[in-house]
Amino acid sequence: MIIVTGATGQLGRLVVQELLTRVPADQIVAAVRTPDKAADLAEQGVQVREADYDRPETLKAAFEGAEKILLISGSEVGRRIPQHQAVIDAAKDAGAGLLAYTSVLHADTSTLPVAPEHQATEEAIRASGLTYSLLRNGWYNENYIPAAQQGAANGVIIGSARDGRISSASRADYAAAAAVVLTGDGHDNTVYELSGDTAFTMDDVAADITAVTGTQVTYQDLPAEAHTRALAEAGLPEPVVEMLVAIDAGTAEGQLAGTTGDLSRLIGRPTTALRATLTAALAD
Repeated sequence: MIIVTGATGQLGRLVVQELLTRVPADQIVAAVRTPDKAADLAEQGVQVREADYDRPETLKAAFEGAEKILLISGSEVGRRIPQHQAVIDAAKDAGAGLLAYTSVLHADTSTLPVAPEHQATEEAIRASGLTYSLLRNGWYNENYIPAAQQGAANGVIIGSARDGRISSASRADYAAAAAVVLTGDGHDNTVYELSGDTAFTMDDVAADITAVTGTQVTYQDLPAEAHTRALAEAGLPEPVVEMLVAIDAGTAEGQLAGTTGDLSRLIGRPTTALRATLTAALAD
């Protein structure tokens, strides 16, 4: 039995759809906080089980019969370490043969604000004695859809990433990699640094938006302080502002620039270019 936690999330749904192309539906469990939201998956023959990271008692039943489990990292920054520990403990109790985890690119050395909880989770997985596969996902192409919409509206996107490079890929690419690990052999105790095949700058992002929308878009690089003020004036909450500015600082240092080729090797094809993702998103 292959179990996917967070299966109604943006990544989780894509993982389940990838799995459906590889194994029978009755071998897949969508472990979700709110089962009603997975009705469409149930209609496809996927088993749907309640699994709430904050209610460890739900995880025991959810993981019954588990052979392989994908722990998709929680979305609640600041709460993820105990949530993930509950999943790790339940996976061990269930006797799972493999626990895969969606981490962050270069988790062991990253200073991005999202990294500490991933680092702690990776350490907990290793300490558990479970066989594991760490899927260190880089940035998603989809992260730039709001910037594309903004750029199309006013001709400018802002940031403080300087000329730092980013090697992003589509969510579907990362989902395909997870499905390969969950259904294939040779992934025991592995670490995959997953990223796009090529790295680009924010100037390149602006050029892609220009090409996709037909509107001339430029990237305006700001000092961190000015970037912070601009985001605050746009009405973003302070924690979000701090997170975005810190991510741009990490981008400027090259922390999202790795192009290891792990992702394209796993999925057996080139990763999806940012322009392709933006074209599809803005056409909807």
